[in-house]
Amino acid sequence: MSLTPEEFGTAFRRFIQVMNTAAATGGLAQRLSGHLGQDPATVPVLAEEFPSYEHPCLQLALDAVLAADGIEFERVGLAAHNKRYLNPSLSDMLAGDVREGPVDWTNVHLGDGTVLPCVRSGLFLITEHERPAAVFVSGAQAERPDSSLQVEVIAAEPGDAERLLARIRELMEQHNVYRGHVLSLRTGHMFGPRGPTTDLVFHERPTVAREDVVLPDGIMDRVERHTVVFSEHAQALRDAGQGLRRGILLHGPPGVGKTLTVRYLCSRLAGRTVLLLTGNTLGALTAVSTLARQLAPSMVVVEDVDLIAEERTTPFRSASSGFLFELLNEMDGLRDDADVIYVLTTNRADLLEPALALRPGRVDLTVHLPLPDADGRRRLLALYSRGVEADLDWEPYVGRTEGASPAYIKELLRQAVLSAAQAGRGNRITAADLDDAIAGLASGGELAQRLLGAAGSGEQPAGRPPFPPGAFPRGGGFPASPGVIVMDPS
Repeated sequence: MSLTPEEFGTAFRRFIQVMNTAAATGGLAQRLSGHLGQDPATVPVLAEEFPSYEHPCLQLALDAVLAADGIEFERVGLAAHNKRYLNPSLSDMLAGDVREGPVDWTNVHLGDGTVLPCVRSGLFLITEHERPAAVFVSGAQAERPDSSLQVEVIAAEPGDAERLLARIRELMEQHNVYRGHVLSLRTGHMFGPRGPTTDLVFHERPTVAREDVVLPDGIMDRVERHTVVFSEHAQALRDAGQGLRRGILLHGPPGVGKTLTVRYLCSRLAGRTVLLLTGNTLGALTAVSTLARQLAPSMVVVEDVDLIAEERTTPFRSASSGFLFELLNEMDGLRDDADVIYVLTTNRADLLEPALALRPGRVDLTVHLPLPDADGRRRLLALYSRGVEADLDWEPYVGRTEGASPAYIKELLRQAVLSAAQAGRGNRITAADLDDAIAGLASGGELAQRLLGAAGSGEQPAGRPPFPPGAFPRGGGFPASPGVIVMDPS
């Protein structure tokens, strides 16, 4: 008997419906039906997505839920064709041919060196005081950049599902593995509808003593006041109704100690979460700022901020306007106030958007880090020659390094020690080693010396002021000599 195309289509649709109905009466659907005491197809599923880096927080939250008094549970693994690639939802699985199988796990490496096994695909059948519910966890798949970490909750009573998911969110906040660590956001090469894949990377918190940061007198005191002292008195400020969000701009020629100052602050603020933004991760500013609020007290470090905060009227400026407006909004007082410090660094303060650098409430403290004077160079030579054997007069080298940055002096000592080691003298350097090091650095040309902050490497083109005259309430633009500017709200 032959069928017309219309008749074949009708018969095929009926066949698919029958097969789906048959599949739904067995496998996972049957298991859930027995657990919930009703047909799971008639119960709504409550779902929520999380960034993939929240996986360890979710696992710890689930562990806490399952360990609570009055909880009984069973873990069920799932088996389905192309499960990992398709990343199906719980509703998809209830409508398909899904059987019980092994629970999928993945190892997540944490900042303290421990490894936390996390369920990547699994169903938790939970009973709390005779009230049944189920939680389905599906982790983001590396092969699918459009996938995400998903949690789906189903319960015989819809209100139970809402309360269970709310408890999971609350416990994720309490058991956040990232709080108090130094982190950076890493973007992957895969790109999906939600943007590039991202994950959080742990970094070891630096240990930098204050005497290791050689700056003119008074500068570090002001920086500490806006960071360390604020942190120590945060509760008193909060009780008085004062905002805790603040911004600091560190600017100066290359190699003068901007990054080292940031590392020192990371060392001093040991209990504060630090989020680093550099290079190609600058576009993740919104995600990082959201994390900063969640993990407060925190500090967001934006290095080379001129890459995204270039003055808006600059001709042929790069396509970073969106990032600039994100930065302005995040640092503005329009969002909920949180104990977040924004530390911005730049070699080119003259390029910065005045709406960022000159507005109180965004940047509250502007610090110019200069090239060291003679006393500073003397201290730097002593600092970087610690652990070095040297019976020589350092004073001539204080004069010969005039105009040099701390980075240049550090490299000078390193090259001298290398020469001594090559000569078989271990770490015992001579004047000849220092002379050779100076000559070697000079042979690298002007570009190399500029990168190291050698003499003549200015912060900005001559004759171009960083901001219009009178822009600052207290005496105009950035000072030519070492200085600190505190923005005056008046």
